[in-house]
Amino acid sequence: MAGGVVRLPSPAIITPVVPTPPCMAASEAPPLPGAPTAGEPITEAEAIERLRQSHDASQQYYGAWWLGRMRSQHPEAVPLLRFALRQRKPRDPGAGVEENAVARNAARALGKLAPAAQAAIPDLLATLDDDDHGLREAAARALGELKAEAAVAILCRCLASGPEGAGALEPGTPRLQEPCEAMLEALGDIGVAGPEVLAVVEPFVGHERPLIRSAAARTLLQLSGEARWAEVLLGLLEHPQLQVRRAALMDLGGAGWRPALGAIERTLAENSLKLIALRGLVEQGRGEPGEAALLACMDALL
Repeated sequence: MAGGVVRLPSPAIITPVVPTPPCMAASEAPPLPGAPTAGEPITEAEAIERLRQSHDASQQYYGAWWLGRMRSQHPEAVPLLRFALRQRKPRDPGAGVEENAVARNAARALGKLAPAAQAAIPDLLATLDDDDHGLREAAARALGELKAEAAVAILCRCLASGPEGAGALEPGTPRLQEPCEAMLEALGDIGVAGPEVLAVVEPFVGHERPLIRSAAARTLLQLSGEARWAEVLLGLLEHPQLQVRRAALMDLGGAGWRPALGAIERTLAENSLKLIALRGLVEQGRGEPGEAALLACMDALL
């Protein structure tokens, strides 16, 4: 992987039938082959039944995805997703749609179902020690979406060895030892800004992979509000690789750094992603430029 900067789903995730747009997170992974596509919608009741049955993992996979994608508030959604998450087993690459594929989608879905999914936080915390890299990544993102303060100490422990440990390559794979990008972003989304958290995150601003640098700078900006971390992200908006510029756009939007308005507008990237970043400035940010200027820029990009 040239430069190590391309966001890829974990190799353990089943390849979707629909190409994932650049602005779609891993948590929005499309359904598996054989499941209905976007042109063949199902109902919430059908999604619940697919997840409840136990003889067809591909249908469970699709049911879990549907419940998260549609932000289901069905009373059975969270209990069934928690049960699916607990069914994880050691991965068997030859097993087709195996239990961990369902568990990964269950973790992603639980992150989308706040506040109803608060009860799943202990299950997600337990998953952070799983051998499956992709499952740890999905759990970390879900805990960030749930703003689970109970996860802070565990996430810091996972990242404590820094770029040379957690951020080092896993032998024989393009993956890092830990899903650092997801874990760093989760700490920022949870929002506990203690000095011990900042001390764990800051070394990753020097990581060799630009996407990890971007995630670390975003988290530090969210937690400290210091403009120096925004400067790291603004510099990445000029990176020669489009994927890095895309990530920096999303991270500035996620941090709500409104002074980035002009730089976002000038970035060589898709207008659709600029709009997502600007929406983040409107929803997450405070101060100047005000909402009138942000909305005017969004109108100009439409």
